This record gives sequence, structure tokens and C-alpha cells, in this order.
Amino acid sequence: MSNATFAARPQVLADIVPSSRVRDVALVVGAALLTAICAQIVIPLPGDPVPVTGQTFAVLLSGAALGSRRGSAAMGLYLLLGLVGLPVYADGASGWEVVWGATGGYLVGFIVAAYVVGLLAERRLDRNPWKALPLFTVGSLIVFAIGVPWLAVAADLSMSKAIALGFVPFIPGGIVKALLAAGLLPTAWKLAGRRAG
Repeated sequence: MSNATFAARPQVLADIVPSSRVRDVALVVGAALLTAICAQIVIPLPGDPVPVTGQTFAVLLSGAALGSRRGSAAMGLYLLLGLVGLPVYADGASGWEVVWGATGGYLVGFIVAAYVVGLLAERRLDRNPWKALPLFTVGSLIVFAIGVPWLAVAADLSMSKAIALGFVPFIPGGIVKALLAAGLLPTAWKLAGRRAG
């Protein structure tokens, strides 16, 4: 296989669209806005400072579809939009107090998760559901690995209490989001392959 043939193959779904800076900026902005929209899907949990939202689903899709650099840039932009006061966080919240508060670690975790999911997608692990499911599960776990300790510190909780509030209630939703993403991305690749063919 020649280098030209390898270079012409798309690494991630976004690479199907002809490359340009305008495309990359549009993809990053679009993914940040998708995350902001999904953040407004909120299911509060009684007695829990962390609500169930659609954000993680957008993070997983953005990382896989855009790749490591664009995916993490999109989540960085999302974080920045909320920091400057735009109502993009869950329930229309914004500002520094959200990031320094109980849910801030999850927001920061989005950047890392999008990068790692994107990196793994660049290695073609998003092309079939059986490889994509572990990929998206890893992405979700990264968000919790950063979010739960942050919750413990911000809310002055023991680690076991932070896990009980900030991880355990989200396991079912995380599984559903990973399954949806693992079905959606390989399907999108198949559709893109048919259109190219």
C-alpha cells in the first residue's frame, strides 16, 4: 500500500469532508454547540448535586467523529463558552462558579475524554460496534475519573460518598450512551462508505 493511498483514507468520520481550515472551525464550533444543546437535557437526581444530562453522549460522538485534536478543541471551546457567561452548561448555567463547583471536574473531563476517544477512533476502533463499545465506555470512564474526585473536593465529600453520588447513579445512563454511540458511529461509517462507493 502506498503512502498516498493511506493518506487518502479518512482517519475519522469528519475527514470524509474535504479538508480546510473553515471545515475544521465549523466542526469544532458545531460539536461545542451540540454539547451545549445536549446539556439542556437534564434529569435531576434527588439529593445529588450532579444531574443526568446528554452532554457525555455529545462528548463521545464529537471525539470519535472529529478526532483527538478537533474533538478536544470542541470541548475546550464548550468549556470556554460557559466560562465567559453563555448559558451552555446543564440547565443553562454558566460561569466560573460552575467549573469550580461540584460538576466542574466532569466539564474538564470532557476535554480529556474527547481527546482519548478521538485518538482511538483515529486507530479505526469506531468502525464496528464490538470495538466501538469499549471505546465509548473508556471515554465515559475518563469523565468520571476526573469528575468524581473533583466532586469530592468541591463538595467536601468522602471519596466513597462522591462515588455514590457522582458515579453509581450514572452507570445505567452511561451504558445506554455508550451503546447508542457504538451503534451510531459504525452505522454512519457504513452510510458514508455507500455514498462514496
